[in-house]
Formats: sequence, structure tokens, C-alpha cells
Amino acid sequence: MSVRRLTQHRLRVNGSEHRVEAEGGTPLLYLLRNDLRLNSPKYGCGLGECGACTVLVDGIAARSCVVPVSLAENKEIVTLEGLGTAETPHSIQQAFIDAQAAQCGYCLNGMIMTAKALLDRNPSPDEQEIRAELRHNLCRCGAHVEILRAVMLAAERNRAGEAGQ
Repeated sequence: MSVRRLTQHRLRVNGSEHRVEAEGGTPLLYLLRNDLRLNSPKYGCGLGECGACTVLVDGIAARSCVVPVSLAENKEIVTLEGLGTAETPHSIQQAFIDAQAAQCGYCLNGMIMTAKALLDRNPSPDEQEIRAELRHNLCRCGAHVEILRAVMLAAERNRAGEAGQ
């Protein structure tokens, strides 16, 4: 019989400090959803393959279902809830709204967070760069064209200086 070793972990999520108790190998996704009640990262495949659970860890898109909490400590974690609000959405969120880039919405968290990481690195990517960045994010509804359009719209607004965020 193995003994579970629960330890305290300090997480900085969406600008706030949180203390959670878990085994060091517990996937970050479980703590975000179950302990911190953040519903944007979704459980999709549990293998880091679909992208539904994507969050930003120190500005880099990461699949939270395969990131152990021990590796997320002392890092800046941002979820979709940390980008904007319903009243004042972040520019990337607004682009997805304007381009009507959703059907069921299950993949949107991953698409938006991956696009945010890309636009932070390169505010003016071309279509090929956007396609390459999103190639590992799966959408079963087939909203890829609208999603691509949304990211291109956000990039266009960046070029025009409209993004502001």
C-alpha cells in the first residue's frame, strides 16, 4: 500500500496567490478546476494532445492536464478568466466574439490561450504562422475557419494599434 504525500503548493493564478494541498504530480488542471473553481480550462484528452486545457505559464501556452503542480509553483499562471471580463473582454476574446468563432465552445479556451501566447510573442503573425501555432488544438465542430479568422482579426487590430492590451 502506498502512502499519499499531500503537500502545500503555492500557485499564482490570474494575479492572485493561492495555496493548495496536493501530491506534487497532480495535474495543474485538476487544481485549477476543482480547487480554484476556474472552469475555462477543460478536460479533453488528459494526454496534452487536444489543447482544451491550455493555460499560460509564464506567458507560454501549456497543457495543464500534463503539467504537474510541482512544476507550476512560483510561476505566473493565466487562465481565460484572467484575460478579461464579460463587460470588458480582452482584445483576443473580442476578436473571437466579433468573428463568431464558436460552435460548442469546448475548444475555445485552448484556441484563445494559444492565440494569446502567439500574439504576445508576435503581434503581427501571418496566416501560416497562425495555422502552425493552432495545428495541435483540436476542434470537433469544425469551426477552424472562424477561429483562424478571429486570430487574423486580432493580429490585424494589433497592426492597426487597436488592441490596447
